[in-house]
Amino acid sequence: MPNPDTAESQPINEPNESFKDLLSQFEKSKSRKPAEAGKGREGTVIAVTADSVLVDIGFKTEGILPLTAFQSAKEPVKPGDKLLVSIKGRDPEGYYELSLGKIERPTDWASLKKAFDEKTTIVGTVTGVVKGGLSVDVGVRAFMPSSRSGVRDAAEMAKLVEQEIRCRITKLDEADEDVVVDRRVVTEEEERAAKGRLYSEVKVGATVHGTVRSLTDYGAFVDIGGVDALLHISDISRSRVNKPADVLSVGQEVDVKILKIDAEKRRISVGMKQLEPDPWETAPAKYMPGDRVRGTVTRVMDFGAFVELEPGIEGLIHVSEMSWVKKVKTPSDLVKPGETVEAVILGIKADERRISLGLKQALGDPWADVATKFAAGSAVEGPVTSLTKFGAFVQLSEGIEGMIHISDMSAEKRINHPQDMLKVGQSVKAQVLEVDTEKRRLKLGMKQLIPTSIEEYIAERQKGSVVSGRVIEISGAEARVELGEGIHAICRIAAESPTKEKKPVESKADLASLSSMLNAHWKGGAGATASKPEAVNPGQIRSFRITRLDPAAKKIELELA
Repeated sequence: MPNPDTAESQPINEPNESFKDLLSQFEKSKSRKPAEAGKGREGTVIAVTADSVLVDIGFKTEGILPLTAFQSAKEPVKPGDKLLVSIKGRDPEGYYELSLGKIERPTDWASLKKAFDEKTTIVGTVTGVVKGGLSVDVGVRAFMPSSRSGVRDAAEMAKLVEQEIRCRITKLDEADEDVVVDRRVVTEEEERAAKGRLYSEVKVGATVHGTVRSLTDYGAFVDIGGVDALLHISDISRSRVNKPADVLSVGQEVDVKILKIDAEKRRISVGMKQLEPDPWETAPAKYMPGDRVRGTVTRVMDFGAFVELEPGIEGLIHVSEMSWVKKVKTPSDLVKPGETVEAVILGIKADERRISLGLKQALGDPWADVATKFAAGSAVEGPVTSLTKFGAFVQLSEGIEGMIHISDMSAEKRINHPQDMLKVGQSVKAQVLEVDTEKRRLKLGMKQLIPTSIEEYIAERQKGSVVSGRVIEISGAEARVELGEGIHAICRIAAESPTKEKKPVESKADLASLSSMLNAHWKGGAGATASKPEAVNPGQIRSFRITRLDPAAKKIELELA
């Protein structure tokens, strides 16, 4: 047996290759995989989805291509098709991101110089994070500044390590072996190219899938494949949206409809509510004038309030249709946003998307039975609600007010201002003088309920009664006769009566003397007539027969007795 000590002391056979050769082989093996990747590889289509193509590239994980990459193909891509692809990297879900065709990886300084001069895109592999940027293997060691990496922070930069990237050489110094590359310029060009394809491919009216990227007060921006489209707040929902954040969140996936494309300004407008049925198409059959409806107040303006009857359908209650009782100056005094109200449909214009509503109509028109409830000549009572220089308003019932003109307040004295006799809140009795339902006016009078001396005189007399009175004025064939204080009548006299008019007797005559004379004649009664007709002259006290009594007009007509 060999001596163990001797065996241990024998040198171990060294390999024929030197350490330099081994290191060279190691470097070659280390770079073989990315070099092969840079040359491109053949893959097989295994599935086609709505927006992407899955490709088997011989790895455990499939590669993925955007469906838009086949837009210019003569025939649509299908499972089983063979494709030549290059690996760009990995997406967040772990799939290999692919591109059609191949991008060469430089193998020597000559190919690097050619790529630099022609500003072509090359493939490199990120080997690590260094101070100020990243180290990239592009056949030689290259440096990529962090600002040109195309990512925003250190965490994203770290994710690029061991990833294959596309970049462009911006500096090449063969003597100093100094190479600087730029990934950002390539990604920006690709994004612009993708946006350009999108603007040419997408059509107005198409439905696309997108992701909410940001929210503003006026809407949201939705990424629809590398392009941000504006989703205005008015196009989010059929229901009124106060803030986009109430119904949307950043990162939310949504389906939107293309509403407008401005390729020159690079703007796309999209909408979500347009994918919902339009409620105005069925509104004319659903909402009829006169129908009672319930809804929620959404907005209160100076001219009225908007009420949502259902998502997408709003009606307007104009300020003039809010109350029967008073003139509403500020709609917010009656309704508030969020309140549920009942209203009556006054009119609908579906082509203009307008519905007119009435709030007061839902309460019933208090003037509907006013002519019956407050007939002319009837007595009413109510509180004074307001005073003006020409009269007073009195509330008779909810929504019904009558006006007492200043001239109808008192028969005994002249009123200069209604406040001389009335005050707000005071309960008064009055007579209905006139009802105008069309103009919604009630005319009232207070003095009409106060008996006068002439009313009492008429009530105590009958037609044919003989009375005594003093002639105070003669005008043509008529004489005005005073039957008592404040009681006047008209007497028709014969043609032979004197035509010469005399001045009326002053009303301030001695009433005591007049009363004595009247009493003397009244005692005589009907038999006090003269045997011979006597001419009628002012100042005479004569006997007269009542020919007409008119209580309504407060008139008395006489003839000589």
